[in-house]
Amino acid sequence: MPLLSTLRQVLPVLCAVAFTFTAAPAFAQSGPAPAKPPEQQKPAAADAQNANKESQKKIDEIAEASQALTGPAGNPECVWLGRRVVSLLWRDDLDTAFRHLDLYDRFGCPSAHIQATFRCLVRQGNIDPKQQESLNGRVHACWLDPGMEPAPAAAAAQPPAAPATGTTPR
Repeated sequence: MPLLSTLRQVLPVLCAVAFTFTAAPAFAQSGPAPAKPPEQQKPAAADAQNANKESQKKIDEIAEASQALTGPAGNPECVWLGRRVVSLLWRDDLDTAFRHLDLYDRFGCPSAHIQATFRCLVRQGNIDPKQQESLNGRVHACWLDPGMEPAPAAAAAQPPAAPATGTTPR
């Protein structure tokens, strides 16, 4: 019996000591994060510069469209919304495209320009993922000139390889 009463007194002390040693590292990790060294701060500045360049590029594209197009199709809000509508149509996001198209119409923008731009985009064919050209670039080009002729396909210029003689494809 004396051993049992001694164990009752020692066991809580041992548990408290064990908890103290295991919990200390966990509490130490949840403290405030150390300041980032300057090497890790540079990518954030580079990302901000890239964002500024992208923003400036978009502004320049809208200004280019405003100069190239006459009438409401060249208005900045029409250019921005119209290009988004065409891009969304290309990606088969019809619900979002129709919501944007409602806004496009509300601003008094010409719906015929959307149709002509989308027709131009479809006539250009699929975008090759190996090429530098992006969907936004092609939409912008078609927005500026909806009558643009499709570029000749390089694959269509090469005849298909003839099968070897004596074999039949199955």
